[in-house]
Amino acid sequence: MTEQRTITIRPGGPADAATVLRLLDSATAWLVARGRTGQWGTEPASTDPRRIAQADAWATSGGLYLAVLDDTAVGALVVGTATDYVPPPTEPELYVNLLVTDRTYAGRGIGARLLAYAAELARERGLGLLRVDCYRGDDRALVRFYEGCGFTATDPFTVERPGREPWPGQVLARRLD
Repeated sequence: MTEQRTITIRPGGPADAATVLRLLDSATAWLVARGRTGQWGTEPASTDPRRIAQADAWATSGGLYLAVLDDTAVGALVVGTATDYVPPPTEPELYVNLLVTDRTYAGRGIGARLLAYAAELARERGLGLLRVDCYRGDDRALVRFYEGCGFTATDPFTVERPGREPWPGQVLARRLD
């Protein structure tokens, strides 16, 4: 297992939108290969104009951070404010808008390291709450991942999507010391 200190995290910028799309495409392909199409569908993010615009917005938001291992971006984290489809915060918070890792490097603690970095950012900003939402469908594996990283499931929600199946989501929160 790669030690966490070999994973560096750097701020992202406008030139990193393509990296975010690459990571999303890789994760989507991994999910599709396992029959888990409910989370992000079956099509690459890099071919979806909505996802391309989203990646561009993340890359220019000031909230994008990339996990780098041996000069390769192996994960992305975007932090900012809560999305419209989740209950609003009851106190100041930092919200994880995106967490994605390259599944080629699974088991190396990249996602957990990025979440720990998000907690560090929140503490530096004087915030005591970190929240995230995720797909809660299938076997709830993603919910369990976040719980294993110190989050507690709070609010389930459903995103209605015209012409497509509703998307079941789960908000999770982590109190920071």
